[in-house]
Amino acid sequence: MERGTRFLRSQVNNAVMQHRAFLNALEAHEDQADDDRLRDLCSRHVPQMREHQRMLEEYQSQLGAETGTGTNTFGVSPAAARDLADSARESDFRRLVADIAMARQAEDTFKTFREAGKMMGYRTLHEIGEIGERRHDAYVMEANRLAQHMFVENVQDVDRVARPSAASELDASPS
Repeated sequence: MERGTRFLRSQVNNAVMQHRAFLNALEAHEDQADDDRLRDLCSRHVPQMREHQRMLEEYQSQLGAETGTGTNTFGVSPAAARDLADSARESDFRRLVADIAMARQAEDTFKTFREAGKMMGYRTLHEIGEIGERRHDAYVMEANRLAQHMFVENVQDVDRVARPSAASELDASPS
């Protein structure tokens, strides 16, 4: 396992690629989405995510880490991961849910950066982590609300009488 500066560089490289995939997805969904609310959500968050990507890449450069494409910890190039994720998405709801998953993963990475930066006195790492966590948390909160609304809208057509609730099934069972 890598240690020291090599470990830090590899984790920053992973974060750059991970965040780039998320940013690319938001940019694509800003253009592709049929739902105006999803396009609007992406439009509001893309500028902040671009700025955060710039900060990550700048820090990556300061560390002398690899820049450009490559593979992440899982051995998948960002483009291949994005293509794989896009192929599974058929609807705005699925796109949104996949974006939420990527944002949560990035948020966890940035929490680690924030706390590690604070513990070690690495101010830039701490700031990138703090800003990233806050921005991704804000996105996730908004995106979750939209996903909940989209879910309800897509389920509302289901016959409400088709299946009794679990509680009523338990009440009807013989003792």
